[in-house]
Amino acid sequence: MLVNFDSLPENSRVWIYQSNRSFTENELSEISDKLIVFLDNWVAHGFSLEAGFEIKYKRFIIIAVDQEKQSPTGCSIDASVKFIQELEILYSVDLLDKMNVSYKQGNYVAYKTLMDFKKMAKEKAVSKKTIVFNNLVNSLGEYKEFWEVPASESWHSRIV
Repeated sequence: MLVNFDSLPENSRVWIYQSNRSFTENELSEISDKLIVFLDNWVAHGFSLEAGFEIKYKRFIIIAVDQEKQSPTGCSIDASVKFIQELEILYSVDLLDKMNVSYKQGNYVAYKTLMDFKKMAKEKAVSKKTIVFNNLVNSLGEYKEFWEVPASESWHSRIV
């Protein structure tokens, strides 16, 4: 069952999918419509999951589910991954590769392979102060607090 993303409790589980490119306005509209349909029908063992989403910076799809009402199961998580894979094919994007890094350059969100990001760190093109996106956060509270942070406050600190 689709619910307002902002109404979900802080301990809701989150998944963050970063795209290797920005979506167009038309794609954002289509993806939002597809997310609404998917989340409105998302179930675990026949029970509706209370879930919401937001899309940030025309690049990140964030899905959250209230696990206190009904926890997602292996099958329901598999269904969400299959849905994301379908988006990848439909829009020719990469949403599941966790070995890439997104970071801010002013108001622009840049996307690099982990190897390129490491090279940039060696060349001092990025630093501990560079704002990065920590897509490894697990809860909505962590997402709100620790998703968009200086590299020094994230797993990226091992690199910069």
